Amino acid sequence: MILIAGVDGAGKGETVNLLNEWMDPRHIAVSGFPPPGEEERAHPPLWRFWRALPPTGTIGVFFGAWHTDPILGRVAGTMGPDAFAKKTAEIKRFEAMLADEGVLLLKFWFHLSKAQQKARMAALKDDPETRWRVSAEDAAHFRAYDDFVAVAEPFLRETSAVAPWRIVPGADPKRRALAVGDQILAGLRARLDRPWKPARRKAPVWPATANVLGGLDLGQTIAKKDYARALEKWQGRLNVLSRDARFKNAAAVCVFEGNDAAGKGGAIRRVTAALDARYYRTVSIASPSEEERALPYLWRFWRHVPRHGFVTIFDRSWYGRVLVERIEGFAAPPDWHRAYGEINDFEAALTDHGLVVAKFWLAIDSDEQLKRFRAREDTPHKRFKITDEDLRNLEKWDDYTAAVNYMVARTSTAAAPWTLVAANDKRFARIKVLKTLVKAIEARLDAG
Repeated sequence: MILIAGVDGAGKGETVNLLNEWMDPRHIAVSGFPPPGEEERAHPPLWRFWRALPPTGTIGVFFGAWHTDPILGRVAGTMGPDAFAKKTAEIKRFEAMLADEGVLLLKFWFHLSKAQQKARMAALKDDPETRWRVSAEDAAHFRAYDDFVAVAEPFLRETSAVAPWRIVPGADPKRRALAVGDQILAGLRARLDRPWKPARRKAPVWPATANVLGGLDLGQTIAKKDYARALEKWQGRLNVLSRDARFKNAAAVCVFEGNDAAGKGGAIRRVTAALDARYYRTVSIASPSEEERALPYLWRFWRHVPRHGFVTIFDRSWYGRVLVERIEGFAAPPDWHRAYGEINDFEAALTDHGLVVAKFWLAIDSDEQLKRFRAREDTPHKRFKITDEDLRNLEKWDDYTAAVNYMVARTSTAAAPWTLVAANDKRFARIKVLKTLVKAIEARLDAG
């Protein structure tokens, strides 16, 4: 990934055009990021950058990126120092995650002195054929030149730890082009000479976690007649909330995880039965496709993040990295260890944008699971649900239990808590899910 940023008039656009001339167009994609439009404002800020990430084997040129809005906001005074510091820290973690996922990130900051920028803008404005290049926004930015430098200089230092910013003097077009070309070539050669391998940092040693699953009362039930009344009540409330005018400025992400045969599908159907089919989407997660393996693992989830006014339901989710990928050895210990923090950052980006993140772990005991497996084998139209993998996972019950306890301890946050659902009684589990989701959306809407 090549990030192009810097002061107005320093040759950013000309350099992007040159890169397109120099490189094979089949393997390079340029993404420009002007001020976000309606669709982009309806999603968390990082959403549009995640959607444009280049897959393995290609080069993505980002003309503007995740640093632009925080710098502009700080200069304009619409972002306070605390919010700016928080955003800077988020950017550092985001870039560290990209590096850990194998992305070669080359960042260029094109710079002009105040006198050089003034002369450049004056020359463009004096020529009728180039006057169009200087917009009212450019003029406003020039008037705030000193403020931009005061914000950008410490920001560049702070965000250079993982992928250092390369400062490009922008006054001389030829020197500018050669400087960028040389540094891109050096970066690519270094990567090809020393192919990237996943970081094998020593995994942290954490203390044992509480056995939260062991403390869950799986014997909780609800009578059939009470279930019918409760189902009508909570589905009705969910339907009303999804049509509330305030929900147009909110959204919901529902995550369903749990033991095999714990009833996730049935619980999901009770949720979707209460929603308008035009405003929700169910995403079923299986093994990653070839396209998904060519991108950082969170990409396939970011692209399904709902816009305001919508609900997305994940049947299995990003927690596969710290569950099945951990247990089955598909992810090395340093990778799934760092995933806890990356998942927390992902979910914080959603909740900070006003989304409700409702996470459900549906739990059953091993006897109930075996009973349901056998019932599926004996029922022709349900037999497809049982696989050899399901039966094999029975042998890893204790491993999965330990992984779930760690998962809850590391990723149950105030903004996105886990709800552990006793699911030996399917009816009880469905009402628990509906009630929890309704309460979470109500809290979000009442908070404004």
